[in-house]
This record gives sequence, C-alpha cells and structure tokens, in this order.
Amino acid sequence: MHRFVSPLIRLADRLSPPGVVSAHCDIPCGIYDPHTAQIAALTVLRMNQLIANLAPPAFDAPAEERRAGINSLTRYVKTKEDHAELCKKEIDILWHDYFRPEHLEKYPDLHTKVWNANKLASRCKQNVDLQAAEDLLKATHEIAEIFWATKNVPTRKAGSNQTVGGELVYVDNR
Repeated sequence: MHRFVSPLIRLADRLSPPGVVSAHCDIPCGIYDPHTAQIAALTVLRMNQLIANLAPPAFDAPAEERRAGINSLTRYVKTKEDHAELCKKEIDILWHDYFRPEHLEKYPDLHTKVWNANKLASRCKQNVDLQAAEDLLKATHEIAEIFWATKNVPTRKAGSNQTVGGELVYVDNR
C-alpha cells in the first residue's frame, strides 16, 4: 500500500505545492513561577563559592590530583554556566509570556529589572564573579516579588536552607 500511496502524495505535492505553515508552540497554560530562576541563581552563587574555595593543585602534585582538580573546576564552571542560562530562560519566560502591559504600568522599572537580571546572568556565565552571582540572586528576588504582587499573593524572604546560604522569596501562606 505504501508503495502506491507515497508516489501519489509526491505527485499531489508537485501539482499543488503545500503552503508554508507556522505555529506558535506556547500553550497559554497560565502556570508560571519565578522559583526556578531563583534556584538557578542560587546554584550560580554556590558554584562561584566552590570555585573560589577550590585550591589549585601544587605544581609537583601527582597527575591524578591535578586531574581531579581540573575535573572539579570544569564541573563547577559548566554547572555555573548552565544554571546562569537556565536563570535567563526562566526570567525570559516570565517576561515574554506572563508580564503584561498593566504590570508595566504598575511597575515601570520592570523592564529594566528584567534586562539587568539577564545581563547579570550573562556576566555570571562569562566570569567567576561572586558579586555578580549575589546580584543575580537579588535580581531574581525582585522579579519574584513583583511577579507575586501582580497576583496579589503575599511573599516573604527566608533562608534558602541550602549550603550556599542566601535567601529566597517564598509565597507567604501563614
């Protein structure tokens, strides 16, 4: 059957070429949350801490010790960069898919906050910069607070309870 149908479809395509179709893949599910961006920023901060505390192996250290140090550094840098990119992606999703003109009216500095947060995430990818990582975490807090405020949901800052320390913005269900 396939041998018969396939040539017919090709013939139909030649006689009447199909038009170009485009679609937008986003489904307006309405499920948005800034928590992932905050966790990604917290991870960037932790990787900067680990890199800063990683002692380089001595010049005359055994090859296995040098390889172990290189391996750790490589993994920390990759994780830092992956999570900085994830943070940018999550912020962009909120910016492009959730925030609306009425949010900008109420929070006129929102565009600048999003833009600066993405620039910080890029800086965190490009460098080992503990201050930039701390600033990125703070920027995700500000965006999270605005996000929840647009939903009239009270928030609170509390410790992350992670080794890295730092705070996160949580929905205040108390």
